[in-house]
This record gives sequence, C-alpha cells and structure tokens, in this order.
Amino acid sequence: MLPPTVNALRVDELMAATPLLREVRSAAVRAFTDTGTVRRYRRGTYVCHQGDPPGEVYFLVEGKIEISSTSATGTRVFHASVDGPSFMGELGLLGDMPRTATILSVRDSDVWAAPGDGLLDLITNEPAASRAAMRALARQVQEHQALVDDLLFLDLKGRVAKRLLQMVTPDLSRLPSDGVVVPEVTQADLASLCGGSRENVTRILKELDRRGLVHRDGHRYVLRDVDALARLAQP
Repeated sequence: MLPPTVNALRVDELMAATPLLREVRSAAVRAFTDTGTVRRYRRGTYVCHQGDPPGEVYFLVEGKIEISSTSATGTRVFHASVDGPSFMGELGLLGDMPRTATILSVRDSDVWAAPGDGLLDLITNEPAASRAAMRALARQVQEHQALVDDLLFLDLKGRVAKRLLQMVTPDLSRLPSDGVVVPEVTQADLASLCGGSRENVTRILKELDRRGLVHRDGHRYVLRDVDALARLAQP
C-alpha cells in the first residue's frame, strides 16, 4: 500500500526524469514501477546495510537519506546525502556483489523498493537504459580517479575548497555566484569527503572564515568568495 502522500503516477514521473530512465519508453517505465512498492522509513531507520546481498533496488521518492560505509579500520566514511528523487543500490546489482555502503534515512522518507531482477531485465531489454547505465558507471570511474588525483596533487585546504564547491555545482567550470549556500553537512562528513581528519578540516574552515571566503551559518556554510575557493581548488 502506498503512503498517503505518494501515488503510482507520481513515482512513474519521478523515475522517468532520472538520467537512467529519461530516454526509456513510458510503457517500460510504468511496467518497471509496477514491480515495486513504496515503503515509509522513519528517521533513523536503515534501508540496507553494507555487506547485505544485493536483492533489491531502491528509489528515493521523498525525504532524505545518507550513504556511508565502514572502512577496514572501523572508520565511518561518508559518501553522500540525497534529498531528491534518485535510484540507490543499483551498483551491487550491476556488479553482482554485496552492498558497498549503508543507506540510512535521516528524516522520514518514502522509498520505492523492488526485486533487483526487474532492473536487470529493464537494462537488458531497453537499449536506452543500457546506455544510461554504462554512462553512470563511467562517471563513477571518473569520479573515483578524480578523488585519487586530488589526494595526490591537492593539499587538504585545496580539497576542502573543492568539495565545498562540488556540493553547490556539478561543473567547476560553471561557478555559482558569491553567497551560495552549501547543503547541510557536518564537519566530520566533510572531513570524510576530503580524506582528512575532522580536527584539521575544522581548522581550515576557521581559517577560510577569517579570510572571508566561507561563513558558517548555523549548520550550513555560505561561500562568500567563490573565485578564491576555486583558485585554492586548483593543483
């Protein structure tokens, strides 16, 4: 049964707008949507855990979730927070491997879930979905390589500046205006994204604040001098 705020047509429309299904036939999207159901996850509950078998694919309809993993040393590694319609958990299905991350609902969320075979059938039978899946995997490889390059060629201050910018624009060649607000992120999570300790990232944020580049406003950061941050983010 769908939660009161959700209807099947809305789920169809949201899925059809994603990069994975944007070019797929409407009838195929509807048939795929019908294979799953929408569940309500209360704040603080888990959608899945790192290491689980990849039995289902998920789609965030409404709410906010957080994706993280635990390293071999037991350290929590923050990957992303998602508060817009988006597929989740497809990587394990495509790779036929255990889940690489944990998905936590950080506020009450409506999540569509379906057996993973439905997604695999869709990608197999719909060339547009196949091409989109390959593009998504290629982007992930590129992002991972970019992270390695950042660790090699940027100091921690440069990585902090770059991550802050990447949280407000998908393309660093198209910078936003000064005053843009970064989505809510904790200093610990920002440290995970930058590959540094929380203490060092906190020190850098205070320095950027003193220099007038960044200002903390409650639980969010305001980027006051985007061009200066962009210069720091260059190797």
